[in-house]
Amino acid sequence: MSGVGALLVEPFHVPYMARALTELVILGVLGAVVGVFVLVRRLAYVADTLTHTVFPGVVVGFTAGAADGVFWGALAAGLVTAVLLTLLTRAPRISEDSALTVLLTAFFGLGVVLVSRQHGYRHDLTAFLFGQVLTVTRTEVVQSALVAAGCLAALAVLGRHLTLRAFDPEGARAMGYRIGLLDLALNVVIALVVVAAVRSVGTVLVIALVITPAAFGRVLSHRIPVIAAVGAAFGGLCGWLGLAVSYQASVFHGLQLAAGPAVVLLMTTAYATLLAGAALLRKARRA
Repeated sequence: MSGVGALLVEPFHVPYMARALTELVILGVLGAVVGVFVLVRRLAYVADTLTHTVFPGVVVGFTAGAADGVFWGALAAGLVTAVLLTLLTRAPRISEDSALTVLLTAFFGLGVVLVSRQHGYRHDLTAFLFGQVLTVTRTEVVQSALVAAGCLAALAVLGRHLTLRAFDPEGARAMGYRIGLLDLALNVVIALVVVAAVRSVGTVLVIALVITPAAFGRVLSHRIPVIAAVGAAFGGLCGWLGLAVSYQASVFHGLQLAAGPAVVLLMTTAYATLLAGAALLRKARRA
């Protein structure tokens, strides 16, 4: 094999690159499908808050069980945050922005305090802010796959209810749907996406995996199933191409390009290019 094909395929003959590719494809597809509901509900700030509030759980998990404890610490913090978010955003005297800001600053501040007391592990814990996709283990890939399967199954069951809740909440309430439970279910699913991605792309960059693929699909279609399908393909493809570009730049050209940020930058560039192309097309049609 030679040429472009070799550049895109040969790096993944290395086991750690194959694991990284599997992990990013899983997260790309999962993030895109969940991101559709985040997009239509305008919950980007909720998702951003969850990415920061799992940080103390990551620290506690790492302190208690080293790298193996990170997933479970993040899972506990994510579920606690999802419940608190649902309760606080439904309180009549607290605005949603205020509730989210209080939770974000409190949990993230707690995480920073905990990191400051772990002098021997500070460097490793800080790395969880930005991810280490090339070091994911087979166990972590399996954990991500199980989380993805659970989230996608939940969305397959609740998708129609969540869509009605997004576009006609009063109608959903009149039909007997428990709005609070639907909100809690969606917040838990978003939290699980963050938990699954915390080791590979970090708590800071995971928001890009949730928002950008769905936004890309939204430019091309108004239908939720189509947005989800396009976004999932886009997320998986960007994971593959971003890893390949990072590998080629770092190994053969001496340019240290971290894999997680490379994937995010590729997604952002493709989305900006699509927006520019769509704007030019609309302008040409009006001319």
